[in-house]
Amino acid sequence: MPQILTVPAVAEPLPLPLVKAHLRLTHDDEDETLTRLAAAARRVVEARTGLSLTAEGWSLFLDRWPEDGVVSLPRAPVMAVNRVTVHGEEAAAEIDPAHYWLDRASRPCRLVMRAGRALPPPGRALNGIEIAFTAGFGETAADVPADLTEAMLLMVGQWYASRGDEDFSPSLAAAALLNRWREVRL
Repeated sequence: MPQILTVPAVAEPLPLPLVKAHLRLTHDDEDETLTRLAAAARRVVEARTGLSLTAEGWSLFLDRWPEDGVVSLPRAPVMAVNRVTVHGEEAAAEIDPAHYWLDRASRPCRLVMRAGRALPPPGRALNGIEIAFTAGFGETAADVPADLTEAMLLMVGQWYASRGDEDFSPSLAAAALLNRWREVRL
């Protein structure tokens, strides 16, 4: 089940003024470095938690419909399913949203096909079904939960203070803040 980022987030969830305030910096000499560190912290948080922090578009591809009619969406939180498309050899057909519903209470979030609805089989053997969805807490940095923002600030502070060192793993404090957001799989 490949997933592809189709629409990147419009804004980073860790704005530069917040990073500078956290580090107690008033000069602009290292803005480029701080911006890169903030983006790196976001990538670490998203990789460790499976979350999209600010709204971004994703497409999940399936080879066939699952027998139970339930598709787990690999990013969280899911804001909306934008469309479900079945690709044929020559054309594509969009599935009416009345044929499915979104279970946001579960993690991973699930797209559930309604019982008794006939779903067309994909016309190609690989990646014949595309589920386009939007994941994230919201459009702006203000929508990101405070403990995730704090974890990113702790990482940026640690990395800024120890530039040149090779250890980019989050501090114990940052890791503790991230633990409640991690999805544990057995």
